[in-house]
Formats: sequence, structure tokens, C-alpha cells
Amino acid sequence: MTHNVLDRMLTLARAMDDSFGTGSGDRFDNRGLWFPALDVYETEQAYVVELDLPGVHPENVDLSFEQGTLTIRGTRAPTVKTPEKGELRVFSAERISGSFIRSVRLPEYVDSDRIEASYDNGVLMVTIPKAAAARARKITIRGAEQGESGKKLNA
Repeated sequence: MTHNVLDRMLTLARAMDDSFGTGSGDRFDNRGLWFPALDVYETEQAYVVELDLPGVHPENVDLSFEQGTLTIRGTRAPTVKTPEKGELRVFSAERISGSFIRSVRLPEYVDSDRIEASYDNGVLMVTIPKAAAARARKITIRGAEQGESGKKLNA
């Protein structure tokens, strides 16, 4: 009896999280793939992609960059292990296991030969340096008052 009440409470809590968008950030698609939460941001020197992958071992993650698209794919092993002997009663199993794939399209001006990845505390961070052509730079304006040398005037 207690097991049924606990199941109903957990189901209700999950439904409310889904309704109000307060769940873990992970999503499923209709093929059973899960989509770990992802942040993408730009700094002056690079684009940075951070992906929450708790419980995923780095050797189970594959990174590729092709035609301006960074693709991250991998698998997470089941979180609840079935014992070899005896019985297992699972009251709640919300942590997602299985395959995942995320792709991020980036601007064409990146230095793909210098992409770096690190994994710390369950977060994968991929840094994609900008190509020199994509970085902002100060341009000096030459005018008649500057003469031929192109020196800046004092303002």
C-alpha cells in the first residue's frame, strides 16, 4: 500500500515539474534519446559549449566538428544496477540512461584545429577558438590631417 502512495506522489511531482518547466532540464525525443541540458555562449576569444553529463564517463562521449557543426554524442549506463542474486525493488528511477546526441551550429570563422574539451564535476566544457578573421579589432582611420604616415591625431 505504501509503495502505491509513494509512486503516485512521485508521478504527481514529475507532472508538476513538467507543467511548470522546473524539471532537471533534460528532455526526451520520440526515439528514446535524451538531450542533456546545454549552454552555449561567446567570449571575446572563443565560443564555449557546456553540457551537463553527470554520471557519464568521458570515454563514453564522442566529440566531432564537421562543416561548422559541433556534435556531442554518447551514452550513460543505467543508474540502477540489477543485482545478480536477490530481488530489487525500485521506488523511483528518474535519472536518465541511454544514448544522447546534441549538435550546435557555429559561425564559419572558428579555428577548428584548436578546439579543446575538458570534463569536471559532471560538466563537459568545449572551447572553440574564434579564427583571427572573426575577432573584433580596432581600425585606424587615416585622413588628410594625419598625413601619409597614418598616425592618430590627439583628441
